[in-house]
Amino acid sequence: MEKNDVISTLSFLGIKPSKHFSQHFLVNKKISERIVNYAQLSKNDVVLEIGPGLGVLTKKMVEKAKNVFGIEKDKKLCEYLKKIPNLTLIEGDALKTVFPKFDKIVSNLPYQISSPLTFKILEHDFKLGVLMYQKEFAERMTALSGKDYSRLSVNIYYRAECKILETVPKNAFYPVPKVDSAVVLLKPRKPPFIVENESNFFKTVNALFSQRRKKIKNSLLNKWKKFADEKDKMEQIVEELKDKNKRPEELSPEELGELSDVIAKNIIR
Repeated sequence: MEKNDVISTLSFLGIKPSKHFSQHFLVNKKISERIVNYAQLSKNDVVLEIGPGLGVLTKKMVEKAKNVFGIEKDKKLCEYLKKIPNLTLIEGDALKTVFPKFDKIVSNLPYQISSPLTFKILEHDFKLGVLMYQKEFAERMTALSGKDYSRLSVNIYYRAECKILETVPKNAFYPVPKVDSAVVLLKPRKPPFIVENESNFFKTVNALFSQRRKKIKNSLLNKWKKFADEKDKMEQIVEELKDKNKRPEELSPEELGELSDVIAKNIIR
């Protein structure tokens, strides 16, 4: 769909793009074709799409895949999407809806809920995802150093291969958002390193990056109740950490894993 087609269709449906739903409709045909091509769909693939909108990607995917599931929250858009053959439409909130089984996921995700949606997606067993995010968010997903390196970066790295396929300018959407976007490839894989306790690893990463400018020892002592029953015990553990005077952004995911292992081995609970 080109921009004028999107505007006229939305007008016909009586839909005003909602900021609350993060509704920005892709109006660049070449980009939509590339997104679908990145997924390398075949007639054996079951595809999940979150927020299909006006079906710009959907209409291309139903021709290539075995089946396409679309989860859409907007009731008026659902009425429009029901006309697309080979689409199994699920009306509801993607964060609350139980996902069907799928092989691949291709979506222009609602940007306001990108983080929780991504981690919900990664709870499932699938081959690959081709997903659109805000460019800044995509850069945080893929960063392994520098200012964009964050708990999001570490958590994604532990679960999946992640890389930016292309940057999408904001004028490729209607209405035009404030920022550029990026298409990201997400491929689940086995963790690249082993930790003593995954739950403790994620808890450690979250605790450290919630105070990323503080030294590791200070962050852990500030959050001691998350790890131990007594602060004295946490102080003893912290003293064993070789990188306690560094900041979390100075450690690789593997080094953060080693740090969390020390905590896991000495923890009370």
